[in-house]
Amino acid sequence: MRTLLSLLIAAAVLLPGAASLGATPSAPLGSIRALPTPAAPGSGEPCLAVSPEGAVFMSWFEKLEKGHALKVARLEGSRWSKPSTVAAGDSFFVNWADFPSLVVVGKSHLAIAWPWKHGGGTYAYDVRIAQSKDGGRTWGAPTIPHRDDTPTEHGFISLVPARGGVRAIWLDGRKYMEKATAAKPNAKGGHDEEHGGEMTLRSAWLGPDGTLAEEAELDGRACDCCQTGAAVTANGVLVAYRDRDDQEIRDISAVRLENGVWTEPAPVAVDGWKSPGCPVNGPAVDAIGQKVVAAWFALVGDVARVQASFSNDGGRTFGVPVPIPSADPLGRTDVLMLEDGSALVMWLDADGTQARIQAARVTGREAGETMTVARTSAARASGFPRMVKSGKRVIFAWTEAGTRRQVRVAAADLR
Repeated sequence: MRTLLSLLIAAAVLLPGAASLGATPSAPLGSIRALPTPAAPGSGEPCLAVSPEGAVFMSWFEKLEKGHALKVARLEGSRWSKPSTVAAGDSFFVNWADFPSLVVVGKSHLAIAWPWKHGGGTYAYDVRIAQSKDGGRTWGAPTIPHRDDTPTEHGFISLVPARGGVRAIWLDGRKYMEKATAAKPNAKGGHDEEHGGEMTLRSAWLGPDGTLAEEAELDGRACDCCQTGAAVTANGVLVAYRDRDDQEIRDISAVRLENGVWTEPAPVAVDGWKSPGCPVNGPAVDAIGQKVVAAWFALVGDVARVQASFSNDGGRTFGVPVPIPSADPLGRTDVLMLEDGSALVMWLDADGTQARIQAARVTGREAGETMTVARTSAARASGFPRMVKSGKRVIFAWTEAGTRRQVRVAAADLR
């Protein structure tokens, strides 16, 4: 039997803010309004970022006659600025799941990271990071934040502002190479090698002048190809990711950078999802001060579920996950922490060969009414929809897959 003290402790964890005590949350958004897209036909893999002043930026890949271009534009009211080109060429690793990460460091200071082929195996690619000091109009030469120089996978990156520069977090395949070469000297490393190596989670700091420092391993064994999530809390940087133990349990874990020291990995929740392969479905995380929310997809007791969990202490502890009603969830989540202590969660819900981009307001106790942001394809090519909040307005971006493949954008007001 649980003691009174344990019940009080649980209650303290489960109530992340005043919103948890209110009535069941209603529809989170007003009417969805389509916005013009700055991305040309054939574009995909959008990423959104917002400045502290509320300026919204979007990046995306655009097809060229040979290769691709990585482009960025700024939303000005309901119109976009003329897109700038960060980089162009035929060595981008363009992938539905491993998409670029864009962050606003300061008022006119932006940083963007993307995967770039290293050569060798199918999954041999590096992370490259470029910075702009003029609001995205021009971009400096890229920097590679990892120094191992192995032809292995480095990707699924998250960026957050840090000390005038950026903190980069990524999945790193150098240990694949170590085990591969031990077993087979000519191995190339990566997922195409059958050698049982581990994917690790790593981080480094990149200064505004390109200086690299503080590269560190955060977890020596992580899920191979699930997106990472990162946010800045009142205590420091919080990173959420899909872990992987020696029994192939792939639940969500978190690490924190506090006072210059990384904590040991700790579970966000214990779903007990045992999977022989990577589900390619990582968590999303957001924070306002000490309030944190994480959202993710999992099989819980063989039931597919999107769920969210809240923290009141900067991610040191999380409450019991709140399941979000969904007919046939595919996951691919995104999440926004809201000022009232609730959160806006977005995910994909399958509907035959099609899918609905769904959104719901969630508190520490329950999920509210679900509404459809847009319809899209259930195929992998539709990628991961993204969203940001600017004031009371939420901006959405996603890839419309199929013969009319193109990045689409919409907006709605928070209720």
